[in-house]
Amino acid sequence: MHCWGNLDFAAPRKIVRPVSRAAALPSEPLLLARGNGRSYGDVCVNSDGTLIDMRGLDRFIAFDAQQGVLRAEAGVLLADILALIVPHGWFLPVTPGTRFITLGGAIANDVHGKNHHREGTFGRHVRGFELLRSDGQRLQCSPDDNAELFAATVGGLGLTGLMSWAEISLRPIHGPAIYQRQQRFRSLHEFFELNRQAEIESEHAVAWIDCLSANPRGILIAGDHCAGEVSVPSKKTLRVPLTPPFSPVNRATLGAFNQAYFHRPLAQGRVHYAPFFYPLDGILDWNRLYGRAGFFQYQCVLPEGSDALAEILRVIARSGEGSLLAVLKTFGTITSPGLLSFPMPGANLALDFPHRGATSSRLFERLDAVVAAAGGRLYPAKDARMPPALFRSGYPALERFCKFVDPAFSSSFWRRVMEQS
Repeated sequence: MHCWGNLDFAAPRKIVRPVSRAAALPSEPLLLARGNGRSYGDVCVNSDGTLIDMRGLDRFIAFDAQQGVLRAEAGVLLADILALIVPHGWFLPVTPGTRFITLGGAIANDVHGKNHHREGTFGRHVRGFELLRSDGQRLQCSPDDNAELFAATVGGLGLTGLMSWAEISLRPIHGPAIYQRQQRFRSLHEFFELNRQAEIESEHAVAWIDCLSANPRGILIAGDHCAGEVSVPSKKTLRVPLTPPFSPVNRATLGAFNQAYFHRPLAQGRVHYAPFFYPLDGILDWNRLYGRAGFFQYQCVLPEGSDALAEILRVIARSGEGSLLAVLKTFGTITSPGLLSFPMPGANLALDFPHRGATSSRLFERLDAVVAAAGGRLYPAKDARMPPALFRSGYPALERFCKFVDPAFSSSFWRRVMEQS
């Protein structure tokens, strides 16, 4: 079985596909609900267990277009939510870099966006949900009802039970337009100065960074929802037609791409929200670009005031490995509601690396050492190889969380980081 990173894992023993939220759970151990399978590693993999495919539970239940409240089944895609709410003047309060994930997946991984400094994580905007436990209980969870189980489920990696539906608050918009501004930077100091100002002035801020450059450089992109007409992107999408035997992503191609991308004309002004928030959604099956061996994403957050980000970038530049789309942004001080939520105040770096066997392992070991020494953490939703010790040190509420794990639920990720430690 492959994850979005095209890494190979043992298949589940059984797959069930419920079509009604009234359906009971399978009466067997090692259960895991799976959304659209966009997690890069094994957090949505359940080798030798029972996988519950949630895409059949994709109905809208209620939409209050006056107050901006939506209730939907957990298997509905964010793309379908946007198609419903944007014409009514509403938007997701927090959105990750793809709209092809499910509502349940967004909550289970407590996803973040480009506006963490203003709105925090997705979980802060969840009003409630129904959680089906393996003992047959159907529990209504919210910040006020079953609050501890709510906190464990938000960012809880699908381990506390099956979420059948969820209700979220939306944010008002004037239309589908985003006013964006782009600026180049040629050092980390300059990035932090520009980013600090952008976070004061704008709701959304993120940067592309050249991970091969000896002196960190990149482009900061800031944006805000705005009024005005914009062209709707063409429904025609590009598609990577096949998986090459070897990854074309290497030092030579990356160097050429990064040079061209850094010096490209900067975009300013109104754009449609789709290319601003979801640039890769316009290229179907882009994960094939990393070849048959697949790829890893290394996404870490490093505490404020740490020199670890500079060291991470030095290690990567010296290695010659790197990513076409390397993302750098900062997390603010808004506390995430989930016990295992990933964001904390600091710098968040995300890069994709082709799977090169021992070469990749040696690089990740060096990066892990920097992250651990700085008191940082890795993102489970994007992980396929995090050492158990780094998971335990990065998530101080882990012991408290374990009390709420449903005894029948598990995942390949969970068994890897907990049972092998």
